[in-house]
This record gives sequence, C-alpha cells and structure tokens, in this order.
Amino acid sequence: MIDWSAFGLVLASALVGTCVVVAAFSLGIRLLTVSGRTPIVTPAEFTDAITVITPADLRHAEKRAAKAARKSPLSAGQKRAALYGAWVCFGISGFAVLVGIYLIIGDHLLG
Repeated sequence: MIDWSAFGLVLASALVGTCVVVAAFSLGIRLLTVSGRTPIVTPAEFTDAITVITPADLRHAEKRAAKAARKSPLSAGQKRAALYGAWVCFGISGFAVLVGIYLIIGDHLLG
C-alpha cells in the first residue's frame, strides 16, 4: 500500500528545497551585480554555450557594466556589503546542495 502522506511530504520538501536553492543563488547573482561585479563569461572560457558572444559583444557588455557601475548610487560600504551578501547566498545554495547529496548517498556510505 502506498503511504500517500509520506509521498506528499517528500514532494513538498523537494519543492521547498528547490525553491531555497534557486532563490539563494538568484539573490546571490543579483547582489553580485549590485556590488559592481557583473558576471560576464568570455567565449574562450565557455565555448559550449548555447549562444556564444563575439568579442565585440563582450566589449560592449563590459562597457555597459562599467557604465552601470559608475552610475551606481551605492556607497563603497554598501557595495562591499552586497558582495558579502552575495557570497553568503552562494554559500547557502552550495550548502543546501551538499546536504541534498548527503541525504541521497550519505546513508549508504556510513553504513
């Protein structure tokens, strides 16, 4: 017989866990951008991308990021706080992933 309440509990916890990981990572990217460190991936480092940008597009994106950083109304302390917040969010996201991996395979490894 299927224990539907247990199935529902697993479904709900999986959805909540997924939302936490995605929200933490997204907030980390947002805070990283606010801090003035826009994550730009060059084509030479990531050539397997679905859309590879040209060197001219890369220069244009870097110029827009530098212009946005100059126009930022945040003080240096606020940018530093946003950067620390971004790393905290990335840490939370990574920790949640590691806990999930532990829950899947950790029991088998420890016996």
